[in-house]
Amino acid sequence: MDDDFLLRAVGLAAQAIGLSEPNPRVGCVLVSPSGEVLGQGHTQQAGGPHAEVMALRDAESRGLSVAGATAYVTLEPCAHHGRTPPCADALVRAGLGRVVVALMDPNPLVGGKGVARLRDAGIAVDVVPPTHPAAVAAWELNIGFLSRMVRHRPWVRMKMAGSLDGRTALGNGQSKWITGEAARSDGQVWRARAGAVLTGIGTVLADDPRLDVRAIEVLRQPLRVVLDTHWRTPVDARIWDQPGDALVMGMPAQDTDPAAHARYQSLVDAGRAVAVMPLDERRAMAGATANEGSQRLDLDAVLAELTRRQINELHVEAGARLNAAWIACGLVDEYLIYLAPKLIGPGRALADLPALSDLAEVTTLCFHDAQMVGNDLRVLARPIGAGAF
Repeated sequence: MDDDFLLRAVGLAAQAIGLSEPNPRVGCVLVSPSGEVLGQGHTQQAGGPHAEVMALRDAESRGLSVAGATAYVTLEPCAHHGRTPPCADALVRAGLGRVVVALMDPNPLVGGKGVARLRDAGIAVDVVPPTHPAAVAAWELNIGFLSRMVRHRPWVRMKMAGSLDGRTALGNGQSKWITGEAARSDGQVWRARAGAVLTGIGTVLADDPRLDVRAIEVLRQPLRVVLDTHWRTPVDARIWDQPGDALVMGMPAQDTDPAAHARYQSLVDAGRAVAVMPLDERRAMAGATANEGSQRLDLDAVLAELTRRQINELHVEAGARLNAAWIACGLVDEYLIYLAPKLIGPGRALADLPALSDLAEVTTLCFHDAQMVGNDLRVLARPIGAGAF
């Protein structure tokens, strides 16, 4: 019976996708000793009620007492005052008899304190093993939040779409459409779960994308981020369109590149959000002059800035050159790849990876999931060991 209610709580937690960021996605089900569901809920927008409080309110709205009931929660109840009071205290006040937890919270503000507070109040607490289906599902659902808490950086997911022979476009740039409508709609679902969607200036100049979530209803748009070393993003680019916010990241150009600094100042004067990032001197092209082909931003610094902005999942949708940069830095945690049953031949690659001289040098991945989406194949692949932190 515990398994069923825990998995029901996981289903509720999934409803917080695109809503609760930067908070984790949590679900809670309150069950009477006789097995009756008394209340349920999931985490609301940041600053709003957490899952446990929503479930308690649900029971109260039905005139049901939860004294002696069991709470099934997908993440350890919080024990600290943030934007809201501690959920552990709310469960204690409600007189719960037992709490079953799918996953412990690695947030140092929680980190076992919630379970300890419940037990100190005389409430029985059971934490399921990490291999339990509900624990695995809760981990996957919150992999970005867990990454930010444990690794202090977002979970980086790179989305790519192309033909079966790995081409995203013809050599002349024509790409609409290689994958089908179902795959494109599915890509919007993955955008919706991200805290930020990132691309490069080449994509902005070539396609003028909005980078927002379309076709599905969301209450929160991801932050739209452009990596633009030399500040070439137009002040009227569509990434600035509402709803949602956008951010351009570029180099410190005041002393080294007056023209770039002038473009930077134009963005500032227009009220556009910008962030100055250091250049990655270590990975600049050897022997190249200081030009747009040799300079790029420090991607570790980019992730640090996004972490500071409480981004849990970073969704990268970029061109072949920027994709290759993320891969070369070893910063991609997950590849979301849509493959159409088409063969294109010469054309634009998924990523401009360098030629290798030995197979021992290849980037080795493991397939995490694969399924058909319409007529296309969606593959989730991760570097070996990714997600185990």
